[in-house]
Amino acid sequence: MKSFIFTLLFATSALALTAQKIDKAKDLYKNKKYAEAKTEIDNFLANEKNQKNSEAYYYKSKIYVAIANDPQLQKTVPDARDVAFAAMKSYVDQESQIKEEGKRYMLLTVENRQPLVDLYAGYSKDGASYYNASNYNDAYVNFKKTIDVFDFMSAKGWTNNMALDTTSNLYAGISAEKANKLDDAAIYYGNIASKKATGEGFIEIYKWLADHHKQKGDLAAASKYLQLGREVYPKDPFWSGFELSMMREKGSKEELFAQYEKVIKESPENHLFHFNYGVELYQMGYQTDESKRPANSKELIERATEKLKQSLAIKPDYANANLVMGQILYNQGVDITAVNKTIRPPQGGKLKPEELKRKETLRGEINKKFDEAIIYFGKVDQALGSQGKLKMEEKQLLKDTYDLMITIYEQKGNKEKAAEFTDKFNSVEKKH
Repeated sequence: MKSFIFTLLFATSALALTAQKIDKAKDLYKNKKYAEAKTEIDNFLANEKNQKNSEAYYYKSKIYVAIANDPQLQKTVPDARDVAFAAMKSYVDQESQIKEEGKRYMLLTVENRQPLVDLYAGYSKDGASYYNASNYNDAYVNFKKTIDVFDFMSAKGWTNNMALDTTSNLYAGISAEKANKLDDAAIYYGNIASKKATGEGFIEIYKWLADHHKQKGDLAAASKYLQLGREVYPKDPFWSGFELSMMREKGSKEELFAQYEKVIKESPENHLFHFNYGVELYQMGYQTDESKRPANSKELIERATEKLKQSLAIKPDYANANLVMGQILYNQGVDITAVNKTIRPPQGGKLKPEELKRKETLRGEINKKFDEAIIYFGKVDQALGSQGKLKMEEKQLLKDTYDLMITIYEQKGNKEKAAEFTDKFNSVEKKH
């Protein structure tokens, strides 16, 4: 009997000693002696017997949060915030095993989950500081950890029914993108898109995701974000254009043209759809070598011309459409020139009267095509040649226009006009 009492007293003393050790760490924390409190709590938890003490992990988290928030102490423990989060996870894990739900997480509840709030705020603040300093790698790491804390709280129902930390996901995505971690950026942008989030500039997230996955060859994912974007931003023409680009890469020409018809029916006033459709038709129907043109070449070129004219009816000063229309007419003139050259007299002989008449008729048709082309080329000159600084692609477009006009006037024998457009051609880089 005496032996049993002795054992019981010994066990009670051990429990008292444990409480005293935790109380010492708590007192040091309350007196803001964080370095000493850290040593005390670490030593306590180093003992395997104490590693089932949830209160110890709770205070370890608070102590390390305090160290992380102290500019001087943080230098001595660079990973203090990470250690604090790990300790809080241990606390929550142990408390979750308590059978009575009302007795779980009492310390955290009393303090309104402040340690977790401090962790979230600390990571977020560091992320913003790194971001503003253009250190996008570290910004991404900290915004990612901010989201980890939020998701941990959300899983426990501690975020006031908020399922997504939109702002942190946005900046995690932007930081990852700027750090050239595009697949990581896609994860966080994807979190936003999957919730169909909207906001100023958010439409670009859906566009970025669709394009990113398309470039990676994942057309299923690209289509997913295309449809999500179209659902929340239905009026933006990007979705139809992007759908066409995917069809262009993977579908047949017949499927592509059918998609163009559908898109134009939905957005009849979008000049770009008419223009792009016209270019697609012309590229399919025209080859410099006539023998390589499809059997329905004439029909395709007529349809191309129709679509380009529809584009110009909507936007008459659209330089690209004017150039292509001019090119089509010029090429038609070249085709007629090739026919004209086949009408030759026999060796040592002369052309018959009907052959001479035929050549004269063809020359008239050539000049008519060239004159029509000049009208469209002139509109390009008006739209771009009158401007100041141009973009690189606009300068090239203008030079292509001048080059064709020089060729036409040379063939027409108009040296003065040919010289005028030669000067314009040579002045594009300097003037624009």
